[in-house]
Amino acid sequence: MIQDPEHARRLAQNLVELLAPYEEELIQLERDVPAFGPLRRAVGIAIAEACYTISDTPSPQENIVPPVDDAASRAR
Repeated sequence: MIQDPEHARRLAQNLVELLAPYEEELIQLERDVPAFGPLRRAVGIAIAEACYTISDTPSPQENIVPPVDDAASRAR
């Protein structure tokens, strides 16, 4: 299991870039030979799962809670 979300996002992006042209080619092949349908669907599922990984991983954020000793806290 990949522990670093940013690393997982990069791997998923690489997978999408690698598989997308194959899916397009399989779509063309499936029109002539329907037996390519299951392979095209499998590649499409892999792409969809990679896209989910890319979009589902929260982007790293700085601490969104202001520090206790900031100017607003001192004014109170």
